[in-house]
Amino acid sequence: MKLTLLRHGITEWNLEKRIQGRIDQPLSDCGRELFQSLALPKGLGDWRWYCSPLCRATETARLLGLNGVTIEDALTEMHWGDWEGEILKPLRKRLGDEMRINEGRGLDFRPPGGESPREVQDRLQPWLQQVAAHGQNSAAIVHKGIIRCIYALAYNWNMRGESPIDFAWNSLHEFELSADGRLLDSYQSTPLQKISI
Repeated sequence: MKLTLLRHGITEWNLEKRIQGRIDQPLSDCGRELFQSLALPKGLGDWRWYCSPLCRATETARLLGLNGVTIEDALTEMHWGDWEGEILKPLRKRLGDEMRINEGRGLDFRPPGGESPREVQDRLQPWLQQVAAHGQNSAAIVHKGIIRCIYALAYNWNMRGESPIDFAWNSLHEFELSADGRLLDSYQSTPLQKISI
């Protein structure tokens, strides 16, 4: 069965390149405008939909006209702990080797007081099994970190070094799930379409 993921619209902190993690930022004006002008492909709105509980995701769901969306705590963005609110580039400069070593851990990278991508994958696994148990195509509005962790599960990527693909964040990220909730190595990306006026 198919599993399609969509990243929420952008926030002011996205524009400032701040690490949001669990900080509950609303969409920016340009984030709202973009999603008011986009449409889901025909039929996708009838799938079973899930959503992160953070307001930037639930607001995106409303702008897309999705009804009956299931709020799912497992889809909350990775917890960045003490680094939430920081800007990554100056943070890397300030921490130097400490940050390089931490980022080199890939799936086991962990911000102080936060969680690792491997821990995010662990909390996603029961949800993936639940989605598979329903036996129908499903979709979710999530976060960049969730999409990357699910991609890493599908392709056994250790998250060290550069990403093997260049994720287009205004696109649908399409995966396939086996009946037991395993992600298959079948990924494709489809841009959202602008509404014709």
